[in-house]
Amino acid sequence: MAFSSSASAFLTQAKHHVFLSFRGEDTRNTFLSHLYEALKGKGIGAYADFKELPRGEEISSALLEAIEKSMISVIVFSQKYATSSWCLDELSKIMECRDSRGQLVVPIFYHVNPSDVRKLKGSFEEAFVDHERNRIDKVKGWRLALTKAAGLSGWSIAGDKLSVCFSCSKLLALNWLIFF
Repeated sequence: MAFSSSASAFLTQAKHHVFLSFRGEDTRNTFLSHLYEALKGKGIGAYADFKELPRGEEISSALLEAIEKSMISVIVFSQKYATSSWCLDELSKIMECRDSRGQLVVPIFYHVNPSDVRKLKGSFEEAFVDHERNRIDKVKGWRLALTKAAGLSGWSIAGDKLSVCFSCSKLLALNWLIFF
């Protein structure tokens, strides 16, 4: 596989194999913790802020740096994902890294319909109504990043099944091997 010079530079600067973007409120203690452990079990260095973020470090700069230094970003879209401006800022950075550095982006639709994410329906629509009142300066960029990410090939998950986590970790391990 031939890489552009920017993609090659990106690979040599990568610190993490996988960055996990998620809304902790509805995934941290269920699906996300299982996925994190499954990735670690496959020898894949995963960055999740609940495990990797050093105490006392500024959240925004640490997370943005972790995204930049990851080879793959996994976005776990959940019911409350779009309610978080932090998640949407992460998402914008992830899609920027995809466009500029060739970072692989894998969406996981956890208890949400991929079409609802793409078309901003249901809980995603409700979240953006609120953001339009409070964060109008960022809404356009967030919408673009959200619809682009939700249009990528990924997985749709309706439960916390460990088998799904292991399947995801196997596929991510295969994608990781493609880089070498």
